[in-house]
Amino acid sequence: MPAQDAIASLQKQFPGKVGQGKEFRDEWQVEIDRDLIRAASAYMKDELGYNLLLDITSVDFFGDEPRFEVIYEFCALGGPRNQEHVRLKIKVSEDDPTVDSIVSVYQGADWHEREIYDMMGLKFNDHPDLRRILMWEGYPYYPLKKDFPLEGLPSDLPGEEGFSRVAPLEGGPFVAAPSNHPPAMGDAPTTTHEPHAHPASH
Repeated sequence: MPAQDAIASLQKQFPGKVGQGKEFRDEWQVEIDRDLIRAASAYMKDELGYNLLLDITSVDFFGDEPRFEVIYEFCALGGPRNQEHVRLKIKVSEDDPTVDSIVSVYQGADWHEREIYDMMGLKFNDHPDLRRILMWEGYPYYPLKKDFPLEGLPSDLPGEEGFSRVAPLEGGPFVAAPSNHPPAMGDAPTTTHEPHAHPASH
């Protein structure tokens, strides 16, 4: 089903809970109520033919409320309009950073949801195995939140001290401050660059 028609069908199926579709460069997206995501995902798959979940990402709008946004990218494979795409977006409050898992609908959501939990701290209700996937269990921070400093934060987790010290920012690919020390003979010159950190979207 064409993306614009799929959004219209969602609006009809869930009146008052689906916003207006927006198109940009031939890509369609729509915001829906947070509590609707599991039902809307099942409808996308079973009724509208969007049989592939390509990605789930998250964004931290630090300073705004709702603070977080979770974006789901669906694709319809096969049929007369192969590879039609639709994005569903939900807002998530900092006061209640929970989202219903859609692993029961799309098994491919498993690791996407775990990564968002690990990096952003959003918890997915009824996820079958919600564990950290990049950081170690017990690590107290969520590195893709906008208020997490680029140099990191120390952790008191026993046995992990070597991995959780604050990192120096001079030199290397993530230079955030100029060095006051001239390079030694034979060393590459030190220049100041803007940080190339991963954006706060999983």
